[in-house]
Amino acid sequence: MARDIGAACRRCRRENLKLYLKGDRCYSDKCSFERRAFGPGQHGQARFKKVSDYALQLREKQKVKNMYGVLESQFRICFHKADQQKGVTGENLLVNLERRLDNTIFRIGLASSRNQARQFVLHSHILVNGKKVNIPSFLVGAGDEITVKEKSRKNSFIMENLEAVARRGVPSWLELDKDNFKATVKTLPQREELTMPIQEHLIVELYSK
Repeated sequence: MARDIGAACRRCRRENLKLYLKGDRCYSDKCSFERRAFGPGQHGQARFKKVSDYALQLREKQKVKNMYGVLESQFRICFHKADQQKGVTGENLLVNLERRLDNTIFRIGLASSRNQARQFVLHSHILVNGKKVNIPSFLVGAGDEITVKEKSRKNSFIMENLEAVARRGVPSWLELDKDNFKATVKTLPQREELTMPIQEHLIVELYSK
């Protein structure tokens, strides 16, 4: 399976935004973005240069792609699906990305990062409505119940992550039952609930060229 093996912290510095790609490290003093809040590479501290509209659109697309941990082909497919749905394409895109199973597990707090959440799904630790789902891009729907498999509930990583839920919080569209290792999708996420600074209209403009 294709995957991005580049340094995660460089992506945050490139986007000038903390993307929380390294789990608990992002909340500590060891966070590279906190220690070096400038672009990576030898020209990272160079003076600001004017960029074109295309560069702004491309940068926004790269930011969202890195944030959710999807590859270029996956992102393009997700965009085309959003474009075919009713409503605003940009908002549809973000909502669909937010509904991904790996992202939902991260939002619940079962995983400290989306990458770790993806591993939990691929290794069959997660059940959706009582059935095993090992596809990270699976889209959850309103009313779906997400649980940790019985044999996986003693996993030290999952237990540690649940202990830290209070610090990270759980979005209003999800409900977590820590004692039973279970979460419920109360409703589909809304655009106003996505607080990360994203200008989705730039992505739509990029793909509309």
